[in-house]
Amino acid sequence: MEMKAAVSCAGFLLLCVWLSPSKALYFHIGETEKQCFIEEIPDETMVIGKYRTQLWDKQAGSFLPSTPGLGMHVEIKDPDSKIILSRQYGSEGRFTFTSHIPGEHQICLHSNSTKMPLFAGGKLRVHLEIQVGEHANNYPEIAAKDKLTELQLRARQLLDQVEQIQKEQNYQRYREERFRMTSESTNQRVLWWSIAQTIILIITGIWQMRHLKSFFEAKKLV
Repeated sequence: MEMKAAVSCAGFLLLCVWLSPSKALYFHIGETEKQCFIEEIPDETMVIGKYRTQLWDKQAGSFLPSTPGLGMHVEIKDPDSKIILSRQYGSEGRFTFTSHIPGEHQICLHSNSTKMPLFAGGKLRVHLEIQVGEHANNYPEIAAKDKLTELQLRARQLLDQVEQIQKEQNYQRYREERFRMTSESTNQRVLWWSIAQTIILIITGIWQMRHLKSFFEAKKLV
């Protein structure tokens, strides 16, 4: 019973991680440095990104609470390396895009720090939060706009979650199909390479035998 409870608890934790509403992190970039992230996104899924920047103050020995005048350029590419968003934002910003192809999307950020004498070769801290799927919806705003009751809003959230789970499952099936096609292609290449090696060995053996036979006949040994 304890083992089953432990397995159930672990499964619940994994489910909570998989359905986590957002991914938040922070990172440091230097002058003219570009930082990119890979996010696996199903097709027809809305993604919202929020960020804010803090500039390192050498005199205070800490990061400034805000960075007025600093701009961040956001560039997003789909799995086919096609740019779907490329825009300049301020020191704090919010960007939104919708995926049309399932797969790995590249999200890149870099600053216009070269235009700021205050930067002077220092470092910049960027706080980034990415929300994917139904977690990107602003449900209080939706409830106020559509005049939904609490029960109706909860039903709307559940429907959106089911739809997102279906998209995730379709994406996993898409990945499995691509992996199967890659495996079959690799196996076929290995098979043909093995056949080619066998043919080369047979031809080489026949040539060596004929060469040795000609050598012995020339020496009148046979």
